[in-house]
Amino acid sequence: MFTTLLIANRGEIACRVAATARRMGLRTVAVYSDADATARHVAACDSAVHIGGPEPRESYLRGDAILAAARQMGAQAIHPGYGFLSENEGFAQACADAGIVFVGPPNSAIAAMGSKSAAKTLMDKAGVPLVPGYHGDNQDPQFLQDQADAMGYPVLIKASAGGGGKGMRIVESSADFAAALASCQREAASSFGDDKVLIERYLQKPRHIEIQVFADTHGNAVYLFERDCSVQRRHQKVIEEAPAPGMTEARRRAMGEAAVAAARAVNYVGAGTVEFIVEPDGRFYFMEMNTRLQVEHPVTEMITGHDLVEWQLRVAAGEALPVTQAELAITGHAIEARIYAENPDNGFLPSIGTLTALNFPPHSAFRNADIRVDGGVQAGDSISPYYDPMIAKLIVHGADREQARARMVQALGQVQAVGVQTNIAFLRRLMLDSAFASADLDTGLIARRHDSLFPPVEPAPGRILALALAGLQAQRGLRHSRLLQNAAAADPWAQRDGWRIAGAYEQTTTLLDGEFAHDVSVKRHGATWALAHGDSTQTLEWDAQAVDAAQYQLRIRLDGADASGTIIFRGEDIHVFADGIVRVLKVHDPVEHAQDAAGAHGGGLTAPMPGKIIAIAVKPGDAVKSGQTLLVMEAMKMEHAIMAPTDGTVEEIFFEVGDQVADGAELASLTD
Repeated sequence: MFTTLLIANRGEIACRVAATARRMGLRTVAVYSDADATARHVAACDSAVHIGGPEPRESYLRGDAILAAARQMGAQAIHPGYGFLSENEGFAQACADAGIVFVGPPNSAIAAMGSKSAAKTLMDKAGVPLVPGYHGDNQDPQFLQDQADAMGYPVLIKASAGGGGKGMRIVESSADFAAALASCQREAASSFGDDKVLIERYLQKPRHIEIQVFADTHGNAVYLFERDCSVQRRHQKVIEEAPAPGMTEARRRAMGEAAVAAARAVNYVGAGTVEFIVEPDGRFYFMEMNTRLQVEHPVTEMITGHDLVEWQLRVAAGEALPVTQAELAITGHAIEARIYAENPDNGFLPSIGTLTALNFPPHSAFRNADIRVDGGVQAGDSISPYYDPMIAKLIVHGADREQARARMVQALGQVQAVGVQTNIAFLRRLMLDSAFASADLDTGLIARRHDSLFPPVEPAPGRILALALAGLQAQRGLRHSRLLQNAAAADPWAQRDGWRIAGAYEQTTTLLDGEFAHDVSVKRHGATWALAHGDSTQTLEWDAQAVDAAQYQLRIRLDGADASGTIIFRGEDIHVFADGIVRVLKVHDPVEHAQDAAGAHGGGLTAPMPGKIIAIAVKPGDAVKSGQTLLVMEAMKMEHAIMAPTDGTVEEIFFEVGDQVADGAELASLTD
């Protein structure tokens, strides 16, 4: 076994690898960019080496800098994590040439699986099932029908030169094929001047199920069962679970053996994942092989009890796999939710900023437990525009799927993140959704269940407003509604208990709740407090415990009904965490925002999402028309034009080409 390991990655996977390496007694070396000088993964390792600028191409994608760091620190092995250089055959070869162990498969296996068309040819030869289809030149109608009949229905006829849905037909039975083919060919010829078509099996409500495989240098290979990764947004996984709901032992064995055959076909070594697309009737087809550890590997660790990173390190050191296939077994059910800094209500666009608060329920970090958290950031860290906006992976284990799901609902309700927008509330709605609860899974679930997953926003209920008002009272010094429990000031005029000569006290606060505004009054008569909102007046009691200057744990009693929650203040925002959800309220100060109401900043144009300015089409002094493009931003590899909302004159441009901007940043100002 090597003694020094360099981890060529960042964030949670670097912390994850470091945790196992430390437990095994290995010395660890981190690498970091300018943006990550104080990152958590740097602190998690024994030493660290700076390798370049914040852009990945300036640092984490620089194989030469990483190898130089390994030589400098005497590292005998490099763990690439996932992403960045983990599936780069050139880097794997460079490690071998430098005499440094690459903790992953040989470069030949990476190359073989890197080309999807070549990989499918290899898989076909290895007997791994592929999606049935015909893409050849023979366009004889009877020949095409024979191909479709052999595939099984439904099939999809598509114009080879097509696009936009033209020249495309779904055929449900053999009897319908000839007419559909003729219609499709006519439309293809009319639209594209080419009536050539291809035939593919049409997959309805497909699931994404992957098999974890492992192989060593002694000829051993096993599969550690499956993970269901069907719940996706923008073709990226959101929820992963193991085992796959509804999986039979026979199908599990068939898929596992197919995955091992795929690994053996390329002389694989180490951890790999073979991904399949699966039809409702159980037929499965090879999609691709990821030649690295997957983000979702913890769910496999939870149900098998094995540390896959330890397996990687031992196999890379030349050891044999620690168990045989017959010795592997599934215990219980595990679900992983990826917590991202992103806005689900705005197309899941990333949210950058500083995490001013980040709290999780009691958990184990990077090790199996009922609740496990694998995270790479902590309160005070920034979510930068340079890297994936993952905050943490929340993983739960239960005796069965329903217990695991219930545990995930509860755990998500206890996660508190302030400073950036997150998908936490969305993930909890997903866990509670009837389709997910009943395991009615497919890759289109989020789109199919859009209305229930993105419900209309309702006004905050009374108990949320009461918690916010009690939090404001606590911040002002009244931590308890029972006045004798509050610390008395030496100067009676400095006491903040709401005392009045006439015995009555009332203060009205306007709380902004998205598009809603609530006028809420706190009243005191003698020793009794009340909360008035709309036509309702209720007795109010509260008890607040300060966590720090901006955070309080609260218990309230509203007309005898108890409620509890956490209040976190951030600027004008009041984050109310209660009942498993969060509401962000603002105290409206009409004096402070008088100019806002008068439209002092009405000509400002703000960024709709975090991104980079890639073009500026105007300059100060230019006259512009409504709808004219002023700037162009790039976010998530897409361009977004920022247009003038009205006719006017450009007063100022606040950024330059190449600048990164935050969500809501003012980009330019216009005058009439």
